[in-house]
Parts: sequence; C-alpha cells; structure tokens
Amino acid sequence: MITVALPKGELLNNSIQLLKSIGLDFSAFLDSSNRQLEIWDAAHTAKALLVRNYDVPVYVEYGQAQLGIVGYDILREKQPKVAHLVDLQFGLCRMSVAVKASSPYRSSMDLPPHCRVASKFVNCAHEYFSGLDMPIEIVPLYGSVELGPITGMSEAIVDLVASGRTLKDNNLIEIDRLFETTARLIAHPLSYRLNMDGLQERIEQIREAIVPVA
Repeated sequence: MITVALPKGELLNNSIQLLKSIGLDFSAFLDSSNRQLEIWDAAHTAKALLVRNYDVPVYVEYGQAQLGIVGYDILREKQPKVAHLVDLQFGLCRMSVAVKASSPYRSSMDLPPHCRVASKFVNCAHEYFSGLDMPIEIVPLYGSVELGPITGMSEAIVDLVASGRTLKDNNLIEIDRLFETTARLIAHPLSYRLNMDGLQERIEQIREAIVPVA
C-alpha cells in the first residue's frame, strides 16, 4: 500500500488530476465540505495525506509517505533527505528579489551592504546573497512579506512570484531572479530503492502521464 503526501494550496488540483490519470483518485480533497486529511482511493490500493506544502518532504523523509508532490522551492529551502525523481511541469513560479518601485535599486548588487531582506525562504535568500558576496541581514517573515519594503522594515524581499500581480498591486518590482520552480515528485529513498509495494511502477506511470509544458 502506497501513501502519497499531497500539498494544500495551488499545487493540489493539478496533483490530484495527475494521480487520477494513473488510477489513483483522491478528488475528495477538492470538496470544500470535506475535512478529512487522510483518504483512500476507490480500490483501497493507496491513500493520500493532505498536508502543508512545507510539510510534504517531512512526511516523505520520515517514511509516513512513500511519495510526495512538492514545489522545488521547498526542496531548495529545506534540503530534505528524499529522492528527487520527476519534474511534474506544473506550478511554474520563480524565486525573485523585489523592491519598492520607487526605490533606486534595479539589481541585487545595487542594494546597500548590511541592508535588510525579508523572506520566508531564509536559506534560499542566504545562499543567493552569499554567492554574490553581499553581507545582508535576513528578516524571517511567514506572512505577507511584501509589507517589508512597504513599511520600511526591509529594503527588499525574496519571495515566490507567479503572475507578478501581487507585487504590482503593492508597488513592488522584481529586480533579480534566483531560480524557477515547478512541482516535483519525491520519494522515500529506502522505499524507492527496495521498490516497496510496486513503487517504481507507479513512478513510471506518473512519468508517462506528465503533460509537457508547451
């Protein structure tokens, strides 16, 4: 019996449609009246856990789920001990540096030394600015990081950007991109190596079901 950790939020719908295409139907998670966090597929051959995006690799790393679907941004941030298997080619976003549109900064190198950068992706931000050999202070925020520059608490933010509308609505602009991120399939390393419960067959089915990005 295979357990899959599925992420709440933006990736959930596409994740469920992908699994449904290989015969694993967890559509009940899309019902707004459903409050279950663990459900079985109709054939009782697999079950799914509905967890926060950030927690998906934790459940997989500790073996409570053999498979998981999670954003690459989370894998970069948390660096969990899981097997990175497949780029699922949906949920495309970018990790970016953004500042107030009225500021004089138009690249990360324009930021003043030891300035404050707000982000929920603390490790990604630290790695990026360390690579530029730029000393900064990272301010951890886990809500609306856009408020950092708006209130003057930080000169910049590092955050995920999809359409860019939230930045525009708050008079912020992107000045640099760290990397692009999409949904990824991950697995518990030992379960994957031992092919427990036919795990590798399921993974191959998922590979074949991926719709390439045009």
